[in-house]
Formats: sequence, structure tokens, C-alpha cells
Amino acid sequence: MDNDQILGNITALVAEERSLRERSGRQLGLDADEQARLNAVEVQLDQCWDLLRRRRAKSEFGDDPDTAGVRPADEVEDYRG
Repeated sequence: MDNDQILGNITALVAEERSLRERSGRQLGLDADEQARLNAVEVQLDQCWDLLRRRRAKSEFGDDPDTAGVRPADEVEDYRG
């Protein structure tokens, strides 16, 4: 996956996140399935942004960006940095 594909995924995930949040605001919240999907979208966004940042850093320092892979959700979600 190249940077453009990652950005495309980010764009699609952001659109889905906005849609879910809009529905949440118009209703009395999201049902369990919608809330689970929103949580999954948020994690996927964090993973995509993390991957994009690491790919760009590798490129900047002359490394192969294709050696960067998607990190596990618990690693990306627990990052405080």
C-alpha cells in the first residue's frame, strides 16, 4: 500500500466517522452495532495515520517505506507520545 492509498483509506474512514457522529447527534445515540463500528473506525484511523507517519519518516531518512507495516491496534491506541 502506498501513501496515496493510505490517504484514500483515511478519507473514506473520516467520511464514515462523520456520518456515524451525525447520526448519533440526530438520534438518541448509536445502537450497539453502530457504536462498535465507530470504535473500529477510530482505531483504523489511528493505525492509518501511524502507518503514514512512519512511511514518510522512512522516506525522509532514505529507508524503504514499504518496510513499514500496520501496527497492532493495542500498540497504536496505547501510544502516548
